[in-house]
Amino acid sequence: MLKIWGRPTSACTQKALWGIEEIGLEYDLILSSGTMGPEGHVSKGGKPYGHVDTPEYRAMNPNGTVPTIDDDGFTLWESNVIVRYLSMKYAAEKMYRNDVQTFASASRWMDWEQAQFLPEQHILVMNLVRLPQAERDPEAVERARVSLLRPLGILEEQLGRTEYIAADGFTMGDIPIGMRVHRWFLFGLESPPMPNLDRWYQAIQERPAFKKHIADPALHLSG
Repeated sequence: MLKIWGRPTSACTQKALWGIEEIGLEYDLILSSGTMGPEGHVSKGGKPYGHVDTPEYRAMNPNGTVPTIDDDGFTLWESNVIVRYLSMKYAAEKMYRNDVQTFASASRWMDWEQAQFLPEQHILVMNLVRLPQAERDPEAVERARVSLLRPLGILEEQLGRTEYIAADGFTMGDIPIGMRVHRWFLFGLESPPMPNLDRWYQAIQERPAFKKHIADPALHLSG
């Protein structure tokens, strides 16, 4: 059985779990984190789940981050790479039509998510959810909000050309961006009308794997 080390409130773990669920693999989730635990973020005095600083874990993932998977003895870290690897090995037809160009297009958007969404959304998560109230920075929130309007606009344009992010059907490329867009809407920040994005967002919310691992606001708003 596939093993995955991570935590359900981690954006990167969520991406991996969504991919695993779409593919239909059985898995064992080992709760692991250096920053979060059952009582919340360490900045609020919570005790982390741990595991990530042990020699055994660092032998699998020298970064001490989550998620990490063990697939029959093969270990791998980096969430988008995990989704790509599992898609290639177990569900090429479902996750990218078993087509190299669709794979490349989906991969492009997955890498784009890391560069265009992750840094600014991390600022939002910390300042809207996880940091103690006294340590939050409203100006940083506003700068991040404004910065994210550009990639959201790019998605709006793309989704006017294709039904889903990388093609006219669901692919692995929808997973990372779907998680980020869901967080954006949960934060309730001001943005212009984006009808194409709204249409796509409604569609991905209907996917069972999204409902299981992404939909619950508590997975994103509990600090």
